[in-house]
Amino acid sequence: MPVHFRRPTDRHLFVERTQVDGDCPACRRHELHRYPVLCEDGWFDVVKCAHCLTSISRQPGPKLGPVELLSDFL
Repeated sequence: MPVHFRRPTDRHLFVERTQVDGDCPACRRHELHRYPVLCEDGWFDVVKCAHCLTSISRQPGPKLGPVELLSDFL
């Protein structure tokens, strides 16, 4: 039996960003944030400048990104 998902009602999608200490090496602003990004290679945890979008770091993230399985908590 097919599974049906409701269409999202939110006009915009967003991801929660966590502020990171430090200054951007490109624009010198104190606006660094960490958040998950889905790329062609899978999920990555990135740190970018919110002002100029300079990438500070990019580390492989969880295989399923922000999805947490119950088995992960056992």
